[in-house]
Order: sequence, then structure tokens, then C-alpha cells
Amino acid sequence: MPTPDAAMLELAEVRVRFGGVEALAGADFTIAKNSVTALIGPNGAGKTTLLNAITGMVSLEDGHIRLDGQNITSLTPHKRAAAGVVRTFQNLEIFSNMTALENVMTGRHKLTRYSVLDSLLKTPRYFRNERACRDAAMEKLAFVGLSEKKNTPAADLPYGSQRLLEMARALASEPKLLLLDEPAAGLNNKETRALSQTILKMRDDLGVTIGLVEHDMDLVMEISDHITVLNFGAVIATGTPGQIQRNSEVITAYLGD
Repeated sequence: MPTPDAAMLELAEVRVRFGGVEALAGADFTIAKNSVTALIGPNGAGKTTLLNAITGMVSLEDGHIRLDGQNITSLTPHKRAAAGVVRTFQNLEIFSNMTALENVMTGRHKLTRYSVLDSLLKTPRYFRNERACRDAAMEKLAFVGLSEKKNTPAADLPYGSQRLLEMARALASEPKLLLLDEPAAGLNNKETRALSQTILKMRDDLGVTIGLVEHDMDLVMEISDHITVLNFGAVIATGTPGQIQRNSEVITAYLGD
């Protein structure tokens, strides 16, 4: 396990306001390197807003964000992605008219090293980069167990496989930090078990740090190293799965008094 001070991500006193609504009220959030850290809370607690703050999709009113020691608070979303912050969304986002392999290759785009002119003229550099992109995409498809489906249109894959395809595409960009927003939504029990093993393999075999927002508490408790609980935009608890399960304030937030 990483030491507590080996942080991949640090949010300090982060505030986000939409009009008169304070969606994040001075939230502190840390994700340790090479960990699976879950962010949980009731509906409307501010979980997706916090992910949007990390990725630069919403602006902060106050606070700062550090990635691997670098202050990224003022960076645009695409520069944060270039720094290694990658995410998936609640709603499935795949290119349904493209094959599984083509979908994953799009995730490799930011790592390609050829110009528009190279592409137009089909230069040797273009072909070298395209081969490298294809090879890397195939590795990620194999990692999630979809290599035999490389030529299958994404729309023809079962829903659970589409979720794994989305993860393979995210991994193709070689993230430092991968943020998963409700990845188990819509999955059956078998698909959820496969998902949990894939997430743990990403941490253990690829060394990817994972931030997870999820409502499936069985999944959260099974795979998380640390859990942070949000309620009304503020952090009310942080700890191990066991500590969170026994926390009376967390129980009240979920079940009411």
C-alpha cells in the first residue's frame, strides 16, 4: 500500500458554486498513488461536480488541485488530460459506428507524433505512428478481454463489453489518474464482478491510480483502498472500507436519522 503522503491527487478547500447553490463547500480530497479510492455519498452530494472540478470542466470559486505534486488548478481540460488525468462518464460514451479497435485507437490520439502533412502524404512517420497506435490499442483490448472483438462494431457489443471498451480506450491514453464515474451502472452481477477484477488489474498490473464514484456499495467495499464520503458538498468522512461502514455520520447521511 502507498504511504499516506504519496498523493497522486490533492484537492484542498475546493469550492464550486452554481448561482446561489454551493455544490462543493470547501472539500478536501486525496487519492494516494497506486490506490483505488472511492468517492461516495447520497444523490446530489456533489460527487460528479468534484470529478468535473478535477478535470477542469467546472471552475473553482476557491481552493486548489495538485496532480502528482503539480498545481493544475489553472490548467484547461485538455492540458489536464495531457498531464495524465483521464475520466469516463456516467452515460456510456463510445463511437457506435466504429469497431472496438478503432474506438480504443482514438484514446491514443494525444500520444501520436505526426503532423497533418504526414497524414496527407502518408509518410513513413505516419505509418510508424499508426502501427504503434494500433499495437497499443490491441494491448488494451487484450487487457480487458476484448481482443477477439477487435473488428466488431461497438454498437454490436453487449452493454457490459461496451463498458470495458470504454475503459480500454481510457487506458490507451496512458493515464496517471483514471476517474471512473459510476462504471457499474446498468451492469448485472456477472458483469460487475468482471469490472471489479479489471479495476484491480489496472491498479496492480498497470500501476494506474483509480478514483471511483459508484453507488454499488458491494463493489466499493470490495475493491477500495480508501473511501471519502461527501454530503451536501462537504467531506464528512474518510477512511478504510471498514471504518466507513462503522461511521455513524455516514450511516445517517445514507439512511437518515
